[in-house]
Amino acid sequence: MTLHPEFKDYFSGDSEAYARYRPDYPPSLFEYLASLVDQPDLAWDVGTGNGQAAVGLAGHFHLVVATDASEAQLSTAVPHPRVHYRLALAQASGLESGTVALATAAQAIHWFDREQYFAEVTRVLRPVGVLAVWGYGDLTMDDAKLEAIVNRLSKETVGRWWTADRALVDEHYASVSLPFPELAPPTFALRANWTLAELVGYLATWSAVRRYREDQQVDPIPPVAGELAASWGEPDRRHQIEWPLFLRVGRKP
Repeated sequence: MTLHPEFKDYFSGDSEAYARYRPDYPPSLFEYLASLVDQPDLAWDVGTGNGQAAVGLAGHFHLVVATDASEAQLSTAVPHPRVHYRLALAQASGLESGTVALATAAQAIHWFDREQYFAEVTRVLRPVGVLAVWGYGDLTMDDAKLEAIVNRLSKETVGRWWTADRALVDEHYASVSLPFPELAPPTFALRANWTLAELVGYLATWSAVRRYREDQQVDPIPPVAGELAASWGEPDRRHQIEWPLFLRVGRKP
């Protein structure tokens, strides 16, 4: 179930894999965001997916309302006593005006109608409330040959199956105009120490991979998995992977 015919849902069909294979955000990110608010009572995480960011926020806030427009994504969300999951569009949170201390969107705003979303953020944030949007793009690895194989998959094999929204990720949201004066956040990165199976599972969650399969009726992942295996070493060997995170933060006057 989704809420609107124009909602672009590229992940519901793989919601369990998405929950299992996406990298975790660093705890220091949530510590930083919590330090920006006056009272850590209510946070709103939009486009929450399986709740990765929402659960991270819950360690610092009394209540996190986590919304997503995909019922399938929410069905795999991680339960937490301080997280309330809700099926809702980004521009229609259902929250009361002027009640939210922190609004977040993790790897999500490129899917939204940003004008409508920012209007909703402006409505629900209280004065001096904070908006934080972030994402991550191409990974780096401890082995240049493995990294090159992954980059070929992204840039060449499924390159034209990324949607136009992907350009915002590639530019690190640089052209997105936040509705509030911006702060200068520190830098953060996602890190993982994965086996071959874990990396391949992650690659299979890409929206472009799913669109390639649907369009070409061929799965691009098995050939890539074979290439990776040839250079990986033992399959249970773990390689270090990093995704630099880009973060934009604004404070409502």
